[in-house]
Amino acid sequence: MSNAAAEKIILGKTLAIDADGNLVNMADWNEEIAGELAKEEGIAELNGQHWQVINFMRKVYSETGDSSSIRKLTKESGVDTKTLYALFPKGPAKKAARIAGLPKPKGCI
Repeated sequence: MSNAAAEKIILGKTLAIDADGNLVNMADWNEEIAGELAKEEGIAELNGQHWQVINFMRKVYSETGDSSSIRKLTKESGVDTKTLYALFPKGPAKKAARIAGLPKPKGCI
């Protein structure tokens, strides 16, 4: 897969995105951008549990350079599997990573 970035305008800012639709530059991310990305994923509003997962993922990425797998999320984020799927339907790790401004986790299709 090529690393060529596309562009997307969110809240008036032109942002580089990768082939999976994730932000290329983590520095472009903020909570307002996260809210817009969530809306694109069909999540109308981010609540405290969404932020718990998003902040956990960003912390893990900053420490390891990798996005969290679903297994790591359910074991270490404090949010169980059933809740993760309710918060981020149809692919919680992939959607949460995208909303968190991170690359798609390696194990995600």
